[in-house]
Amino acid sequence: QVQLVESGGGLVQPGGSLRLSCVASGSFSRLYVMNWYRQAPGKQRELVGSITWGGGANYVDSVKGRFTISRDNAKNTVYLQMNSLIPEDTAVYYCHSAGVWGQGTQVTVSS
Repeated sequence: QVQLVESGGGLVQPGGSLRLSCVASGSFSRLYVMNWYRQAPGKQRELVGSITWGGGANYVDSVKGRFTISRDNAKNTVYLQMNSLIPEDTAVYYCHSAGVWGQGTQVTVSS
């Protein structure tokens, strides 16, 4: 088991960018697939995208072309780069792997 801690959220205007980080403590090599989820107010939590150990990633249609997931295994860290943000991206963002959830970081997109 590992501990996952997200950071990097905040308030940003539409069209802006944020980069979220998720740092894992211990046994990072066991986290073959890392996931980013988000949950908007009043909505179900949804899978935003996933990345494998080797860096292959996939995304939900609503963020394709705008979001990029990457990972630095040497730093025990996975990233979510979010560009061209829109208000619909407002949510708490969580990293997840192997049954372990981070505590979440708030992203608010508003003018």
